[in-house]
Amino acid sequence: MSSKTRREFIQELIGGAAFLPLVSLPFSLSTATAIGPKVDENHIFVVKEAMYYEKLAEGEVKCKLCPKECKVGDKERGWCGVRENSKGTYYTLVHSNPCSVHIDPIEKKPFFHYLPASLAFSISTAGCNLNCKYCQNWQISQRRPEQTNNSYLPPDEVVRKAKEYGCQSIGYTYAEPAVFYEYLLDTSIAAHKADVRAVVVSAGYIQTEPLKRLCETVDAIKIDLKAYNDKFYREICHGTLQPVLDTLKSLKKTGVWYEVVDLVVPTLNDTENELKNLARWVVDNLGVNVPLHFSRFYPTYQLKNLPPTPMETLEQARHIARDEGLHYVYLGNVRPDHEGNNTYCPQCKNLVIQRKGLFVVQNNVVDGKCNKCKNEIPGVWF
Repeated sequence: MSSKTRREFIQELIGGAAFLPLVSLPFSLSTATAIGPKVDENHIFVVKEAMYYEKLAEGEVKCKLCPKECKVGDKERGWCGVRENSKGTYYTLVHSNPCSVHIDPIEKKPFFHYLPASLAFSISTAGCNLNCKYCQNWQISQRRPEQTNNSYLPPDEVVRKAKEYGCQSIGYTYAEPAVFYEYLLDTSIAAHKADVRAVVVSAGYIQTEPLKRLCETVDAIKIDLKAYNDKFYREICHGTLQPVLDTLKSLKKTGVWYEVVDLVVPTLNDTENELKNLARWVVDNLGVNVPLHFSRFYPTYQLKNLPPTPMETLEQARHIARDEGLHYVYLGNVRPDHEGNNTYCPQCKNLVIQRKGLFVVQNNVVDGKCNKCKNEIPGVWF
């Protein structure tokens, strides 16, 4: 790994092109605590050789990290905007340079069956390998690293701060963690040495080999299954469905804990038939015990013309998924006292975890089991 000033980096890898103005962070949530100093253009900008790429003729490279498999010429970047070819060597531009650093409840990810009521030291860099028209974090996911306000935060420092602030895990979230893969990996390795866990919030748009390595390194993964509809993926997200389904099936074979989220977007992925097909696929391929979250859409980014998801649609989705056999179906972005926030024992119907929005009010899971009937509740518990 080499250290360069941002200006040196820009001049060497981009050929002296001027970078765009910085933009402010999009996060000021009441449930998040913002920390970490900001840096300007004269502070250290870490450049590290990327993993998972192939060298081609005439100085080109082929990225093997995600299904897009970008072919990248000298001084060019892949789709994600954070990996660049310099004279036939592919570099990640975001190692140790997060643009968003917060402390979140683990339920915000959302993880409902993983260390409930714990805190996640949450980080993200710029960039994404998809371009979802409804992305709520587009100010960082659709930006290059020279367009965001970044902190210099190497892996050991991330871990130190996580422990300092009483966080049980480090969360890679907000934008797409796959694009800062090397930073994620190095930080997770450092975290485990300090008895801190690592959780990932991802769209699951990643190739098999890097996914396998990822699962060997982190403790929990939340996957956005954006729709059970390839047309939706192509037109709304600039991706494809099958790689995400492959990711989910691969996760089932590993020991890593995982949960699934579907953002229900009015007129685009909310028909009864599609919701039923999605739930049925989850049951048939992942089993009845994987937690499935249906989240409410709110107008943002390039889909401001659509209304928020009606509550009736979300409740119908939950009803459909439970009818298909899923035991743990949740609703996100709904009123704090909605029963879709809670976990119920599928055997005796006992309320085992009561939540008010993102906060646990009551936890009746004892030794991983329902305190009433002793039925095992799948998850990772304290």
